[in-house]
Amino acid sequence: MRRAGASHGVGASSGWSALAASLLCATALAQAPTRGTTPATSAAKPDAASTTTTAPKPGEVGGPGLAVLAAKALVASDTGAQVIDSALLLVRDGRIEACVAREGAAVPTGYVVFDVGARWVMPGMIDLHSHIGGSGGDINDMVYQTNEGLRVAPTVVPRNENLLRCLAAGVTSVLYIPGSGTNIGGQGALIKTGLGTFEETLIRDPGSMKIAQGDNPTRWGYGMGRSMMNYHIRGTVRRGLAYVRQNEADPLARPYDPQFEVFRALAKHETQISTHTQMYQLVLNTITMLKGEFGLDVYIDHGEWRGFLAAELAERAGVAAIVGPREVDWPGGRNGDPDGRVLSCAGEYQRRGLSRIGFNTDAPVVPAEELANQAAASARLGFETAAMQAVRGLTIVPAVVAGIDDKVGSLEPGKHADFVVISGDPVDPRSVIERVYIEGREVHTKSVGGRPW
Repeated sequence: MRRAGASHGVGASSGWSALAASLLCATALAQAPTRGTTPATSAAKPDAASTTTTAPKPGEVGGPGLAVLAAKALVASDTGAQVIDSALLLVRDGRIEACVAREGAAVPTGYVVFDVGARWVMPGMIDLHSHIGGSGGDINDMVYQTNEGLRVAPTVVPRNENLLRCLAAGVTSVLYIPGSGTNIGGQGALIKTGLGTFEETLIRDPGSMKIAQGDNPTRWGYGMGRSMMNYHIRGTVRRGLAYVRQNEADPLARPYDPQFEVFRALAKHETQISTHTQMYQLVLNTITMLKGEFGLDVYIDHGEWRGFLAAELAERAGVAAIVGPREVDWPGGRNGDPDGRVLSCAGEYQRRGLSRIGFNTDAPVVPAEELANQAAASARLGFETAAMQAVRGLTIVPAVVAGIDDKVGSLEPGKHADFVVISGDPVDPRSVIERVYIEGREVHTKSVGGRPW
């Protein structure tokens, strides 16, 4: 489903403010390009499909159906099929119609057949911790320690160079979030990586509310360190949920307030809290405060430095871990001495019973195109993959955790046709991404765009 972004006007408080606003608008209009032109300094690279008038291609909205024949399909259903050998993937109008075994299945009349030979197909990968959706890096407003009203959605630059690199690596959706300079950084946006306009790119806004516990916010203010962090977070969440109750009870007595509107989506479980949290104490606070005390949907983001000691509690509370950018705990320092072993963070969460584990890059901390290698590093150091857990951690697990599994994350009927043609196991660094599709459109082809890193 495509949704357009919303904008909120702010009324001028005086005649001078009104005059200033009108002058700013006039300046902006004078500088704006006329319809049909593109600014020379634009960082976005337009999607060819959205800038031409050619007939829709097979699989695209309005085009003929597309039948992809593949040696293997990694379906990655949450509870159903995981792998289909000798697969037939049917795509029409940007959606998946079916993914079945070829034997006994017929290609519908009028469908264009594309045989990828010995290659596999899999869902597009999803990164739930990224800072590369715009033209710059982290977005932080550090005047106050909590900034729940800050939104990154207005800064999205579709198909910017960083998004195109992770697109070429098979990453089709990312959660673009504010930085971690304060305890509540603001609201992220879930976006597609390879479509040409903001409206096409946006999956959901707000994609999450970003909370940061631990080291980064300790730099805020007057050297306060960890003092009052839980106080700030708890107090803001209480005020936000109180605003929702009061506004719904009497909108005139408690009028609309954009600062706290994100809590309406949180209270209705329409979005989640993505929590930059690490070390056992902070992960424990994430689970007991945000999930236990307030009943909000939350997941562990980062989770290193022995945060996995809270895995059993996280499983009971229904809190997932999206691990990264650090995928390993090294001996010494905060990690203690695990007999000299280098531990897989994801593997230790798994070993202690957590069932929903995914991976992130915190791009550009780890380059966005290395998302699959995050899973590969975890598997190398003990993360069990016999039941396709690593592939699931790149696809359906983050989709379920972010509440977008009705749209993406698996090759199931009705979902967006976001899929990848790959030479083999995506968790094997030797595998090569050949083609990437988003909503039935071929948005990257290795033979044309090459590997941009």
